[in-house]
Amino acid sequence: MLRCASLTKTYRSAGRELTVLNNITFTLEPGGFAAIVGPSGSGKTTLLGLLAGLDRPSQGTVHLDGQELGGLSEDERAQLRGRKIGFVFQSFQLIPTLTARENVQVPLELRGEPAAERAGELLQQVGLGDRGHHYPAQLSGGEQQRVALARAFSTRPKVLFADEPTGNLDARTGADIIDLMVELNRDLGTTLVLVTHDLELAARARRTIRLADGRIIADTAA
Repeated sequence: MLRCASLTKTYRSAGRELTVLNNITFTLEPGGFAAIVGPSGSGKTTLLGLLAGLDRPSQGTVHLDGQELGGLSEDERAQLRGRKIGFVFQSFQLIPTLTARENVQVPLELRGEPAAERAGELLQQVGLGDRGHHYPAQLSGGEQQRVALARAFSTRPKVLFADEPTGNLDARTGADIIDLMVELNRDLGTTLVLVTHDLELAARARRTIRLADGRIIADTAA
């Protein structure tokens, strides 16, 4: 489902080249669940952006569901993300003027798909069946992240990228969110890639890829 080879990303800073990622290579099978861990500055978020086609590598390749991202235009990569990728972020990124149900409906409506019933089903699945009419400001952080999860899974993505999805939550609520991700991964077969600094949460994944100074220093299966 996801394969990167010799993935490298460099930037020019103060007149010199800064290598953020260096020769990253791994493969993740369909339905897999991998956690990418490492200290701040190790390249975790940069790697996620390259894997999702949000940025282009300086060297190397990324294949997602058999398609090489480097050969696609910006518009083509955006279309691929809309069809095959879901995102969950630390800051939830819900639209504040829309209700929980409307936030979940947005990606479906953009694809021209029936939205209301599917949104209701997903909100029920994440434990918010009776909260669909509430706006984000009326929801707790954990509830907002549940809405974000429902939205991310609404289009049945092939891959879900989660960047520090529990970073703004307390430990108990964060664990509940990871439980939901594991459940949806199992029920829908979506491949999960979790970026986190929390080793306890990372331990829930079936595979852990550890970065340091832009390199993979460990790649272990649970």
